[in-house]
Amino acid sequence: MNPRDLIETARRLAQSGAALPTQADLRRAVSTAYYALFHCLAAAAADLLTGSSERSPEWHQVYRALEHGKAKRACRQREVLRTFPLAIHSFAKAFVELQDARHEADYALEGQYIEADVLAIINRAEGAIDRLEQVDVRHRRGFAVHVLFKRRPPIGGSR
Repeated sequence: MNPRDLIETARRLAQSGAALPTQADLRRAVSTAYYALFHCLAAAAADLLTGSSERSPEWHQVYRALEHGKAKRACRQREVLRTFPLAIHSFAKAFVELQDARHEADYALEGQYIEADVLAIINRAEGAIDRLEQVDVRHRRGFAVHVLFKRRPPIGGSR
C-alpha cells in the first residue's frame, strides 16, 4: 500500500467539491490518514530490515509483522525521545495521535467532523511521513527494530 496514495485518497475524501463532504467521508479521511502512517512505517521496516524494496516473502513477513497496538506502545516510550532524532520523535507522536483519531473516527458515534480539522490531520500525517523519509537510514532502521521487537538487555550485562 502506497502511503502517498493514501494521503491523496484522504485528501479527496475530505475536500469539498460542489457539495460538502459527508461525515462518513470525513471520518474515512481521518482513518485513511492514519493508515498512511502505518503503511509508511511497515514499508520502511520491511525495506530496511530486508535490505531491499523487492516484494520477497521475507519482505512481506516483515511488512506484516507491524502490529498497531504494539507499535503505538513503542512510539509512546520515552526511549524514542532519548534515542532517535527529533523527526522520528515527531513521527512517533503523530502515529500515536492519529491512531487515537482513527479509533475515534471509526468507533465514536457522537461528534461532527469539520473539513478544516480533517485536512489538518491529513497534513500532519503527510508531514510526519516527509520528515521520516529524510532521517538517516541508521536511525530509521533502529526505529523499525524498536517498533517491531521486544527490547531485551544484551547478554552478559544490562544497558
